[in-house]
Amino acid sequence: MAREWSELSHCTRKKVGAIIVKNNMIISDGFNGTPSGFDNNCEDENGETNWYVLHAEANAILKVAKSTNSCNEATLYLTLSPCKECAKLIHQSGIRRLVYLKGYKDSTGLDFLKKAGVIIDQIKEEDFEKK
Repeated sequence: MAREWSELSHCTRKKVGAIIVKNNMIISDGFNGTPSGFDNNCEDENGETNWYVLHAEANAILKVAKSTNSCNEATLYLTLSPCKECAKLIHQSGIRRLVYLKGYKDSTGLDFLKKAGVIIDQIKEEDFEKK
């Protein structure tokens, strides 16, 4: 389902989706993109990502923060493993498990989450395609 959400992104370089599940219910979702009220242009004229673009997991966590729900003990499903900045948000939000599809170029975020005790699982692309 995170994969479906990634397709909603207007970013051209990377399309990332996130789903947060707690007690077998989806409590939030997100995809990478610009903040509310901004044009949906993720990249500048040179093709570089604009600094203010929010990552999918940050969008999903922020949606929970604005609601009556909590991420505590939840599972986060991502199409791309988190960067180090988002890893801090994941840990501080109380998410206890991360399931991701593809690895981000920098594994520092995953290393941080492992050290923090977050359970991490990667779904292999070929296994995902069989289902």
